[in-house]
Amino acid sequence: MSNDKDENKPINKKVIKEKNLYDSAFELFSNKGINGTSIDDIVKKAGVAKGTFYLYFKNKYDIIDKIILKKSASVLKEAVEVTLSKNLQDFSQSIIFFIDYIIEYLRGNTKLLKIIHKNLSWGLYRKAIASANQYEDMRIINELLEEIRQKENIDEEEFEINLFMVIELTSSICYSSIILQEPYDIDTMKPYLFNMIKKITG
Repeated sequence: MSNDKDENKPINKKVIKEKNLYDSAFELFSNKGINGTSIDDIVKKAGVAKGTFYLYFKNKYDIIDKIILKKSASVLKEAVEVTLSKNLQDFSQSIIFFIDYIIEYLRGNTKLLKIIHKNLSWGLYRKAIASANQYEDMRIINELLEEIRQKENIDEEEFEINLFMVIELTSSICYSSIILQEPYDIDTMKPYLFNMIKKITG
């Protein structure tokens, strides 16, 4: 029994150290910005040695990518699951509900939005798909999106193109309207965004 506990201790310590690094980096990037945060800042806040950082991450931009993937995957999974639970009959209506859910989530989590806004794009989505084996949430999202595509009987290429346009359009509006209030606040922009989404997916 004691041997089992001893075997688990290193694993638990590694998990805690990695979590501390993620949490510290997220807070520092949120408050100081990515350019204003160094690896030294991250390890100091996490209470670990600098060498420990490199056991988990290649460099500062590697931890940024992984934070964005983890946080985005969690948000997307939640949004897809809630959308599917509504059993909406119209595809455009489902997409608009999905996008609205994400917008409202980001409105209430501006720290996250500040970090991911330049990366909330098709490139992130493709990177997330490629990392599906590493992130359980992304594997689930892939399955849920495929469920939607098959339910709507949409061609794979058409579905991917529609998704690309919706993601790019939404990402370009979210940061400006929520954080900068430009050209107008998000409530003013939403009807225009949703109207464009209807045209894309209708």
